[in-house]
Amino acid sequence: MNRLDRQFAFLAEAEKLKSVTRATPIHDASRPENSGEHSWSLALYALTLSDQAPEGVSIDRVIRMLLLHDLVEIDVGDVPIHSQGGTAHGSEDIQKAEAEAAARIFGLLPEDQGTELLALWHEFEANESPDAIFAKSLDRVQPVLLNHQSGGGSWIEYDVSFSQLEDRIGTKISRGAPAVWEWVRARVEGWFTAR
Repeated sequence: MNRLDRQFAFLAEAEKLKSVTRATPIHDASRPENSGEHSWSLALYALTLSDQAPEGVSIDRVIRMLLLHDLVEIDVGDVPIHSQGGTAHGSEDIQKAEAEAAARIFGLLPEDQGTELLALWHEFEANESPDAIFAKSLDRVQPVLLNHQSGGGSWIEYDVSFSQLEDRIGTKISRGAPAVWEWVRARVEGWFTAR
C-alpha cells in the first residue's frame, strides 16, 4: 500500500468511532452520545477553554490528543468511569486491550505518522506531561456537564454520589484545570443534594 492508501485506511477505520455508544446521554437525554461526538466536543472544549490551560501547554497538542484518545474504543468499546464501582476504567485488562487497539489502529498509518500519533496517545494515557494533564481534565469535564444537562444521565444508572464524582473525576479535573472544576462543581453539586 502507498502512503495515501494507508492514510485513507486509517481514516476509514476511524469512522467506526461514530458507532461506539457511550454511557453518557447527549444534552437533552434523547439518546446516548457516541464516541465520535465526544472527541469532537472535546476538541471544541480545548479550543474554547484554552485560556484555562496552565502556562506552557500547547493547545494544538491537546486538541490532537483529544481527537485521538478514544480511537481505541473502536475495538474495546466505551468503558464508563463509574462502571464496576469506578474500577473498570483503570483495570489492567482494559489498559492492555486499549494498548493493543492503539497499536493496531495507529499501525494502519504510514510508519512515521503512526509512530507519532501512537506516541501522542501514550502521552495522553500516561497523564504526566502538562499537555496530557490538561487534556485529561477536559475529557472528564464534558461528561459531567452532559449528565447535569440531561437530568442525571449515567449518574443515575451507576448510582453515583457526589463524593464519588469528586473522587473519581473532580480530582482529575482540578489537577489540570482547577478553576474549571470549581465552576463545574458549583453547578452540579446541587443536583446531588436535591435527590
